[in-house]
Amino acid sequence: MARTVGYRWHLRRLMAGQDMYATTQLRPLLAERGVALSREQVYRLVTGVPERLSLATLAALCDILGCQPGDLIEPVAGPAGGDRRAAGPAVTGSEPLPRPVRARVTGAARR
Repeated sequence: MARTVGYRWHLRRLMAGQDMYATTQLRPLLAERGVALSREQVYRLVTGVPERLSLATLAALCDILGCQPGDLIEPVAGPAGGDRRAAGPAVTGSEPLPRPVRARVTGAARR
């Protein structure tokens, strides 16, 4: 039986280790290294798990963060025959992020 391989994406954690907490801080640093991404692309790169990543972008991220590619991408073996994204955040994302709590309007507040 074939195994599926997923990965964890650690960009947010590595950025936090460099005191970079806003995606807007990363964009000019990438541009200095010849990687021109829109602010939306940088946001998705930081907050999500990329399906595709150019080697130029990977090299620039490693240079900015002072890390190796293996520090950004951690391969994770999953169950055979499954979708690597179906296994949940442990396989496809970095640490699971807390979900926002939706505000509820009660009857007393409507009066």
